[in-house]
Amino acid sequence: MKKFLKSITLAEWLIWGLSVISIIVFFFVFKNTQYLYLAGSLIGATALIFVSKGNPIGQFLTIVFSVFYGIISYSFSYYGEMITYLAMTAPIAIWALISWLRNPYKGNKSEVKVNTVSRKEWCIFLAAAVAVTVAFYFILQALNTANLIVSTVSVLTSFMAAYLTARRSRFYAIFYSLNDVVLIVMWSMASYENITYLPMVICFIAFFVMDIYGFINWSIMNKKQTAGGNDVSENEKI
Repeated sequence: MKKFLKSITLAEWLIWGLSVISIIVFFFVFKNTQYLYLAGSLIGATALIFVSKGNPIGQFLTIVFSVFYGIISYSFSYYGEMITYLAMTAPIAIWALISWLRNPYKGNKSEVKVNTVSRKEWCIFLAAAVAVTVAFYFILQALNTANLIVSTVSVLTSFMAAYLTARRSRFYAIFYSLNDVVLIVMWSMASYENITYLPMVICFIAFFVMDIYGFINWSIMNKKQTAGGNDVSENEKI
């Protein structure tokens, strides 16, 4: 733990600290009594700092956050978000946790080995993303999901981000950033009807900043590992 704390940079402390403070301040300023929202937001923000550093603890916290977020989404009839996080994001996060633990960079279990996704896998992955999105559209329509189109787009970006996270690709952060934008819109709509949900807007604004940082940091990790002899060939453990 002492070694990990020393590895956190000033920028990372600032990003995490400001995110946490913003979430807490807005929660109490608007006199929110839904402490489940507060707990879920703080867990999610903490998870993203670990994920941005390629630390497997981030995936464990993502699993916990998925449960919290699924419950919160259900409360506003965002069934797409509930199903996405409980039936897709959480299971993929479990896969990601196993994959990250099996692929440490040079034996350092606090830093995952960055992977490069092949062109063939990208094609298969994009086809799967389209299929999942179309299927979810009709499922969510049948469930009378609130804000159907936006919810469907959220499913698409969530699936792409979660898959790339499990495959240890730095591009996971790009798709999570897009997903954050979608979720900011979704929860802004919810907040317009019920101010109780405003902390979720602040939560995903903080997530957006953290995911942008995650892409930058993983790009740096990729260059460092490549220079240090990162072998991402057929020996990788999926």
